[in-house]
Amino acid sequence: MSGPAPVVVVGAGPVGSTAALLLARRGLDVLLVDRRPGPYGLPRAVHLDDEALRALADAGVVEEFLARSRPMAGLRLLDARHRVLAEFRRRPDAGRHGWPQASMFHQPDLEDVLRAAVARAPHVEVCRGVEVTGVEVTGVELAGSEQSDRSVTVTLSDPDGSRRDVVAAAVLGCDGANSTVRGLLGARMRDLGRPDRWLVADLRSAAPLPVWPGVHQVCDPARAATFMPVSGDRYRFEARLLPGETPDDVDLPALLAPFGARDAEVVRATEYVHRARVADRWRRGRVLLAGDAAHLTPPFVGQGLGLGLRDVHQLAWKVADVVTGAADDDLLDTHQAERAPHARALVRLAVLVGRLMTGGGAAAAPVRRLVLAAVGRVPAVAAYATDSRTPALRRGPLVDRRGRAGRRLAGTLVPRARVRVDGRECRLDDVLGPGPAVLETAGAVLAVEAGGRRHTVEDVDGTLTAWLRAGRATRVAVRPDRVVRSAR
Repeated sequence: MSGPAPVVVVGAGPVGSTAALLLARRGLDVLLVDRRPGPYGLPRAVHLDDEALRALADAGVVEEFLARSRPMAGLRLLDARHRVLAEFRRRPDAGRHGWPQASMFHQPDLEDVLRAAVARAPHVEVCRGVEVTGVEVTGVELAGSEQSDRSVTVTLSDPDGSRRDVVAAAVLGCDGANSTVRGLLGARMRDLGRPDRWLVADLRSAAPLPVWPGVHQVCDPARAATFMPVSGDRYRFEARLLPGETPDDVDLPALLAPFGARDAEVVRATEYVHRARVADRWRRGRVLLAGDAAHLTPPFVGQGLGLGLRDVHQLAWKVADVVTGAADDDLLDTHQAERAPHARALVRLAVLVGRLMTGGGAAAAPVRRLVLAAVGRVPAVAAYATDSRTPALRRGPLVDRRGRAGRRLAGTLVPRARVRVDGRECRLDDVLGPGPAVLETAGAVLAVEAGGRRHTVEDVDGTLTAWLRAGRATRVAVRPDRVVRSAR
């Protein structure tokens, strides 16, 4: 790779590959490196919500992803005897962003899609089997002898044992739970909950299993378990391991029998430790963390991969503005300030939901049955349980929560509503474009200012008008990542 210093993205999993595509689509050269000589190949994540799909859409791969995934039907909570405690169904049609609120998928399928897109991207170079062994932030002397961290020297160890230095405009550490970049940054993970050991089994069945198509959560303190159809002929089963127990000790066919999966092919069965952790430091100069390198969450609210995609979606435009000189390096301070509280909130929520569904011992089971039976009959609570919206970003330099409308909308995602512009129907994101934009309403007229142009838009199905009315807003400033900066 020649020309200007590239942004080095460490880790070619879904988060790192998406980051590379987002940066490349903003015109930056990207060097994507990964310690593995080839794709990982085994499934891990199985769920994404429609908010996280905004990142895949801006990376140019959402339609290919949707073709290889399926909508999630909802959630059933079961007792130890597999009787239904509560059921929360999700509508199969598109939500406020134009996609299913939740999609189930086989992670290697997503990685295939991303890998093909990266191979097509003209600004991305991929180096596999390469270890990052050093990251040195380089200061550039400015007036008054001040230092500004304007570049990073990355030391790479190639498969033949040779080493080379790459001068990078920035480095994104998307290299997972055992992140090398995090260690080189001097960051540490802070625990928000106790580790939890689970058996994870990936299954295949040539004939569709006679099971409800949503996620089944067995709320049994003695043996909490989860069963879910994934996509195609694939299924996922998870069960909490007892103290001292190993996966080989578990009678897996007996646990699968209630789901009609006793004879399903077990592709793999392994132990996985669910952790609740967030890094104490996400940035040093132009070296930044994202994804599992910055946070780890239990699976109970399905936000593991989604958190990482949100990280890079909200980071890519900031890095691009800093690297191209459109913004000062101080803009990168907002990465941890915005993403760490959001990650902590969702990790803590996952810990809490896990305790509510599976904790408390035998004495909690009767209480859980009564409470969940009542909850399932309250429409507002049921709607909340299936809502894919995550907490708003906190107030900060890029999130102005002043005023009634600001408190309601700032820090949230603008809906990807269907609109009509100049007689052409499209999604609002197509009108907003890749930069900042303003959406405003005057009576029945909606207008978008973006890219130096003003467009009059028609709200096709009323989604946008209803959102503005609920937020009591007439003017909304939208960031490049579709997050509302301010509203009034």
